[in-house]
Amino acid sequence: MHRYRRKLGTVLIFAGGAVLAWALLVWAWQDPFTGLYTRWEQHKLAQRYDHLFTAYRAQRPSNSSLAAVRRELRVEARRYRQSEHRGDPIGRIRIPRMGINMILVNGTDHETLKKGPGRDLRTFMPGQGELIYIAGHRTTYLAPFSHIDSLRKDDRVTISMPYGTFVYSVTGHRVVVADDLSVLKTHHHEQLELQACHPRFFATHRYIAYAKLVSVQMRGASATISGAAIATAARS
Repeated sequence: MHRYRRKLGTVLIFAGGAVLAWALLVWAWQDPFTGLYTRWEQHKLAQRYDHLFTAYRAQRPSNSSLAAVRRELRVEARRYRQSEHRGDPIGRIRIPRMGINMILVNGTDHETLKKGPGRDLRTFMPGQGELIYIAGHRTTYLAPFSHIDSLRKDDRVTISMPYGTFVYSVTGHRVVVADDLSVLKTHHHEQLELQACHPRFFATHRYIAYAKLVSVQMRGASATISGAAIATAARS
């Protein structure tokens, strides 16, 4: 009996050490097994998005007033939103501070977020002048938003769509309870929200990083339009 207890104790110590090592690995990096799945899905999505980008026929930007260009942009973004489906690749998101350069997916359900950062279907596309809400995992499936709390004011977030490129600047953050749906309410101006579970390994709260639009370049246009100019045109 004594020998049995000693062997059992050794096994438990070994198992505990393995669990601790695994937890430290995931905390410092990510779950490598689910990461392999997402890496493969991102590869396939990138091929699909490249084909979509090539085939997409964006409206040629006019040389008329800024207000007219803004209306064209909203029409293009709305048309794109209506044409895409859950799980589709819709663009590319780049966040240098977090080391992210990934395909953006349409949807935030469990299966979609396994593929990469996803846009909540209840919110809008870049260029519509409304809320764009993007969620991502923190510990599994490549953990794209694992270091969302490292974002600092004025950090850049670039979202490239088939119809244009949008650059946002981080303005701040807040933590809300997981069932707080007020974060999905649009305030009728272009705003980006990035969301991840908080704290890591738990889902009791959500970490929300906010960003404002600083520039837009419509596909086919030679000039970049500032976010401030877009906002001014919206009020005119």
